[in-house]
Amino acid sequence: MTVHPAQIGRFYEDFAIGDVYQHPLGRTVSEADNTWFTLLTMNTNQNHFNAAVAERAPYGRMIVNSGLTVAIVLGLSVVDTSQQAIMNLGWEEIRLTHPVFAGDTIYAESVVTSARESNSRPYAGIVGFRTRGLNQDGEEVLSWRRTVLVYKRDAPHHQNYFPQAKSGQLAP
Repeated sequence: MTVHPAQIGRFYEDFAIGDVYQHPLGRTVSEADNTWFTLLTMNTNQNHFNAAVAERAPYGRMIVNSGLTVAIVLGLSVVDTSQQAIMNLGWEEIRLTHPVFAGDTIYAESVVTSARESNSRPYAGIVGFRTRGLNQDGEEVLSWRRTVLVYKRDAPHHQNYFPQAKSGQLAP
């Protein structure tokens, strides 16, 4: 029997400048998602949670909190960009280019813009991405540049983290 260890994502060696990753999942934003996120983060702009106020605003309806949109696009990109990351090093040029509304489905894609070995951490590399979020109609809703410190494949830090079962091997 072959045991496949728990692993997902890409390592530093897997990235090549110019490669594009169309991240595999989409996420439909609900009104409840928007309301909970807005109130949880103490955002008091009523355009995110008060339909009567939002109806008088230019879009005539509640808009999704841009912090939630950023968080969703980031989350959608993790599987391909930073699943094996040690940490994010920075975001730059965050652009909010189209409003998001409850019921919109958000997708994300990233292009590798830079890659170099870390000078201070020989077990890692620094990878740059440009990521954008698209809605179901293909409208770009946001974009940014992000730099991530990513483990190399042979780095010891992330290996053998899955616990050994005390009850023995899993039987077929």
